[in-house]
Formats: sequence, C-alpha cells, structure tokens
Amino acid sequence: MISNLQQAIIRSATTNDKQRLANLIHFEPHVHRHLDWRPPLDWISYPPYLVAENNGEIVAALACPPDPPNVAWIRLFAITSNFSLQTAWDELWPAALDILQTYPNLVTAAAIPLQNWMRQLLEGSKFSLSHKVVILEWRIGTPQRRRNVIPASIRPMSLDDLSEVEKIDTESFGLVWQNSRSGLELAYRQSAIATVAEEDGNLIGYQISTATTMGGHLARLAVKPEHQGKGIGQALLEDMLSQFERRGAHNVTVNTQHDNLISLSLYQKAGFKRTGEEYPVFQFSTKMS
Repeated sequence: MISNLQQAIIRSATTNDKQRLANLIHFEPHVHRHLDWRPPLDWISYPPYLVAENNGEIVAALACPPDPPNVAWIRLFAITSNFSLQTAWDELWPAALDILQTYPNLVTAAAIPLQNWMRQLLEGSKFSLSHKVVILEWRIGTPQRRRNVIPASIRPMSLDDLSEVEKIDTESFGLVWQNSRSGLELAYRQSAIATVAEEDGNLIGYQISTATTMGGHLARLAVKPEHQGKGIGQALLEDMLSQFERRGAHNVTVNTQHDNLISLSLYQKAGFKRTGEEYPVFQFSTKMS
C-alpha cells in the first residue's frame, strides 16, 4: 500500500527503517508507546506497521499488529515536530485499519493514551473509553496476614509451563487483556520472579513479576476460574511479596482495571493501596466501517 500524505508516501516499514525509526522514537516530542514486553522496533515485521516518508525522511509511524489475534494494541504512533499530528493520524490510522479489517479473527483495536494529544486523536476517530487502569502499591513493612496452610504447591515457573500458563491466561482474562504464547514467553524471560501454583500435579495459577529500581512490579497473576475463591491468588501474591521483601524491595506495584472488584479486593487485603494514578483504555471495534 502506497499513498500520498501531503508530500509524503505511506508504506509498510521494513528492517532497513530501524535506525530512522529509532531516531523518531527517541528524539521527537510526540511519541505514543504502548506499555509492552516487546519494544516498538521489534514489531517491524508484523503488519500493520506503517511509516510516512518524505524525501527519504520518516516523518511519522504507526504500528498496531494484532497479538493475540483478536486484539490490535496501538503500539506506536510517532511524528516529527514539523509535521501535522492530525494530518498524519488521519492518513495512517485509516490505512492501518484497512489492513486490520482483513484479519478474520480481529475484534478490537485498543490504546492506553498517556498524553492528552493522543487521547484527542483517538476520540476523534470513534475510539471510546472502555475503562481505566488503576495503580496500587505495596510498601515494605506493610503487615501481612500469612496463611498457616498454603492451599496449593508453589514453585518457580519454567519454560515448559508456558502452554498451561497460556490456557490459564486465556480463561482468566477478558479478551483485551489476554496475552499470546509469545508475549507470555517474553514476560517470563524478563521476569524477576515467576511462579506457578499446582494441585495434584496440575497448574491452576501463576504470577509473573519484574524488577524495578525500587523493588518490583506484579505484571500478571491469574488463577483458573474453577479454582478461584480458594486462596490460590493470595498464596501466589504472598509468596511473591516475601521473595521481594527478602531481596530488599522498598515497594511493589500492580495495575488492574478500576472495575475489577475481585482483583482490587485481593490486592488491598494484601496491603496494596491505590496511588491515585489511573490511565484510560480506549477501544475501537474493527468490524465498524
């Protein structure tokens, strides 16, 4: 696909564009990046990943490849300071949407805008606010109610567990929050602490946490629906917090949806408190014309 954007050409990105895209991402003021396990440049081989090029210079880029197949997060939208934000979006997003609508299993596109200008672009293109992500924090020294009896066996996660972890993930999360096998593998490889809960040799829950400058971040926690309400999530959470505490962590953070009352209750019972930070989640039905 090639079309004109003022005096620019819209085309698919290639690996030859990596350095110019890196410059765009790191040095320009208007850059939207999805909070992702995979950096924006690693998505180049996955369409749609479009660039607007003017006289050999990349002046804008938009990447929203589906992963998992049902959801296309806007992973990158970046533009040079001497080009119109609105014009670039008005050309790049419809071009990307044309590609997305060829994917038979795709249901929604989504974005978490951290800047007002990105939110305004989304709202102008029929993206709607679906919910909010809230941040909670646990601090060292917070009293914890330890269980005398752990309701499952907890052990370190291994690569061999990922197939079962993916099944638990798919069963436990709503469509927009599910992770693909490749995404879960990246999360596992970047983790500081990754554990699974077993019962009679079967995986029934897992958690993946990363290290931060002050301690840790609980990135994923899920329990099979039929085992929820039995304390499995609490056991995974307590084990993770204990490990970070032994490592000298000052705090551990976690994100969840503002209306996920079960998760909020779990974290708050463990001593997490809301920080007041929250981020909007916007969605767009790709089945719309």
